[in-house]
Amino acid sequence: MNALQRIPGIKSQTAFNLKRWDEIGRDPLVKNWPGRVETDRYGRPIMMCYAEFSHGGRQFDIGTQLKLHAPAGKVTVECPISTSEGVKVADVCWVSKKRLLQIGGRTALKGAPEICVEVISPSNKRGEIEEKRRLYFEAGAKEVWVCDKRGHLLFFTKDAPEVAVSGSQLCPKMPKSVDV
Repeated sequence: MNALQRIPGIKSQTAFNLKRWDEIGRDPLVKNWPGRVETDRYGRPIMMCYAEFSHGGRQFDIGTQLKLHAPAGKVTVECPISTSEGVKVADVCWVSKKRLLQIGGRTALKGAPEICVEVISPSNKRGEIEEKRRLYFEAGAKEVWVCDKRGHLLFFTKDAPEVAVSGSQLCPKMPKSVDV
């Protein structure tokens, strides 16, 4: 038997991710972890430190602004999303009702909401945020926003995922920055 297994396709990766996410969620050590948990593509938990005060404030502020300015849909924070590289947790998301019917899951979404937002923390590395942006687009996001350490939002679209644009196409009235 070959020691190297075939890399699964996205559908089987999603099924694996969702099953593993449910297993991890039942683990008492993980449930009591004070920080964030994600997984890699092999289902191994990635335990991260808790966020600082301003991080949660920015999540709340972005979510509040999305609720005010986005079309009808659902706004959530700490959103677990199945990707080709495991389950990643977006800081804030907006998803339309139609999209939610397609990607909804029990404990993690089967794909990315239309808008995924990452709030930069001191522990984040540049490549980490770029990788998450790529993974969210690959999983179906139409826009990925990055909130920098000063509260300024950078908007990226699926059409031009490497270059920040002047504002959101899905939520054009979204402010360009949030304050804590």
